[in-house]
Amino acid sequence: MAELPGPGQGGEEQVEPARSEAHERARKINPAYAEGELIKVGWAGNQAEAELIQGLLLENGIPSSLRRSMGFDVPDFLAAGPRDIYVPASGAEVARGLLDDTGMARPSERDEGGPRLGQALKIAAVLVLVGGGVVLLAWLLQPG
Repeated sequence: MAELPGPGQGGEEQVEPARSEAHERARKINPAYAEGELIKVGWAGNQAEAELIQGLLLENGIPSSLRRSMGFDVPDFLAAGPRDIYVPASGAEVARGLLDDTGMARPSERDEGGPRLGQALKIAAVLVLVGGGVVLLAWLLQPG
């Protein structure tokens, strides 16, 4: 019976089976994409969508982290509410390109506070107009 070559004897290196789910996920990470500070590369509408994007990034060797978006960081939301997706700086460009290619990219205005800022400005404008109308009406109805 022929003896199988061991590591360093010209054969393939034997791969240790994953000890846990976390160990299996860690083996998928490309070290070249795991360096630097965390940078926001996108967002998802809810936790399920965010985990789908996170899995897509991991399959391409890019580690990622999720965080509830500002204003939605209340535990009562559970899985609802938007999530921000962060990756290390060395993998940010690849992650953005990957999300663009798959059609999962979001409008860039969101990263700069777009919809929330725009909505806040609309609410402020309505409040100013209503307040001005009330003041004008009170002034017109003043006696003498």
